[in-house]
Amino acid sequence: MAFMEKESPGEVQLDDTVTLKAVIEASQNLNSHTEYIIRVQRGVVTENSWQVIRRYSDFDMLNNSLMISGLSLPLPPKKLIGNMDREFIAERQKGLQNYLNFITQHHILSSCELVKKFLDTNNYSINYTEIALQQVSMFFRSDPKWEVVEPLKDIGWRIRKRYFLIKNKEQSKERQVLSWVGFGPDKFLSDKDLLSTMKILPSLSCPFIYPVTFATTNESSALIIRMFNDKGTLRDHICKVKPKEPFMKKYCNPKKIQGLELQQIRTYGRQILEALKFLHDKGFPYGHLHASNVLIEDNTCKLLDIENSLLGLPSYYRPYVTQFRKINLTEAIDVYSFGHLLFEMTYGRPPDAVPMDQLPPAPFTSVVSVLQSILSTEACKTGMPTVTQLLQTPLFKDVLLFNSEKAQFKITTKLKEALKMAKDSLEKRLQEEQKTIHQHRRLTRAQSHHGSEEEKKKRKILARKKSRQSTYENEEDFLVKYSNNSGSGASSPPTCPSSPTPPSTSGGPDRPPPPPPPPTPSTVLSSCDSGPPPLAPPATCGPGRTALLSSIQSFSKGKLKKSETNDRSNPLI
Repeated sequence: MAFMEKESPGEVQLDDTVTLKAVIEASQNLNSHTEYIIRVQRGVVTENSWQVIRRYSDFDMLNNSLMISGLSLPLPPKKLIGNMDREFIAERQKGLQNYLNFITQHHILSSCELVKKFLDTNNYSINYTEIALQQVSMFFRSDPKWEVVEPLKDIGWRIRKRYFLIKNKEQSKERQVLSWVGFGPDKFLSDKDLLSTMKILPSLSCPFIYPVTFATTNESSALIIRMFNDKGTLRDHICKVKPKEPFMKKYCNPKKIQGLELQQIRTYGRQILEALKFLHDKGFPYGHLHASNVLIEDNTCKLLDIENSLLGLPSYYRPYVTQFRKINLTEAIDVYSFGHLLFEMTYGRPPDAVPMDQLPPAPFTSVVSVLQSILSTEACKTGMPTVTQLLQTPLFKDVLLFNSEKAQFKITTKLKEALKMAKDSLEKRLQEEQKTIHQHRRLTRAQSHHGSEEEKKKRKILARKKSRQSTYENEEDFLVKYSNNSGSGASSPPTCPSSPTPPSTSGGPDRPPPPPPPPTPSTVLSSCDSGPPPLAPPATCGPGRTALLSSIQSFSKGKLKKSETNDRSNPLI
């Protein structure tokens, strides 16, 4: 079967799981409307940011599209009169910022195509449905036995993935699902090795992995066919929804959620762990476990989308995993994802936040210890149990499995080496991202601490201490310098400034002495008189520190001569 050999136009290798942060920087009034200038940043790198301009009508249009989620979205209400007032615009800007915070922090909404296009039009303007239809049509022309029954619109969460319900003309009653997906940023297999691995996927046989009917790739995307299961996924079963409904409608705010019975939790958990162990033993990376990737067929759980890691697609839980540097291997990602899945099976809903040290009241106490060993702060920071260790816990150890089918998957040595190298590269990119986020978190904490009121007070006190110390040191330096300058003449009596210059003894002609300086208007006691010595510059007649202090201490106001004032302001007659 030939497949489209031409690379799809506009291919962008972005990690769609990286969160977008949006901050409204300013607003501007243009004629009859207001525009809001939004700064959008991808991830934690501040350089990876840009500006978008949106009106309130744009927010309203986005909100109408997101209403399918069933969530109560905090969009500020419309106002027809007075909507250009400065105070109203400031208040509305706060409300719109709150709205942006809500949709960018919600795990499902933040990854949907509507929100991505609203905040990053340049990278999400491609019509992936049209591209998928073109490539699927090319595939059908090369193998005309297939026929599209209907597109399955938005049943998944991935932006670059499309689903179609198809049938084989020779078996018209059977329905199968064709999925088309573009490669992700973690594709590290060569095109040749990837195609070889995809072609052997239909030979994989495991009672707890859903079989692949057909799989192939080209230079930019992949096409996979599986049988359609009208019973739906494990999450469909928990949320009591129909499999063909859109992902946001089914899972954002399900109305009828119900956790599983203890025996179902134990059986399904054991089956999922057996599937993970099988893949780990084969050296086959997975990392894509979540409740929507587990089908239920005849009371048996079967994993879906085992090809995702080969195609370089980021994990559903990647935004969580990047926060913990200990979860840096695909095996650890599988265990962490199993913790989320076990929580969902127990409580009927995903955990609100991870890590979580205080679990809600559990209907089954035997599940609590396993959840704590995976989802607690200590587990996420220091390490979680392995799949083998989880299989040995009392919750899963004694569960009987009645499937007699033997698991098989033959991989050549060459492909095993290629898979290992691709797995190492995938984990290296994850670890680099975790390191970047960890450094950013430390910097943010330091800046927050530096800007706190308590820290500001400490810095003020420290600055005062330094100022006092500096003043004291300057005084010490001045006194030491003064003492050194005056110490050279300490053995001879001080010289009066008006003393005559002694005659020269060099034998040359005598020079007349310079005339004495003119007298000052006020009479001042000379340093040669018996009165207190004046405060002369230290370099000419300084008597030392003791003399200086003595002069200051012996100063008397009464010794000053009273001055007489001659008033000449009156006119002469």
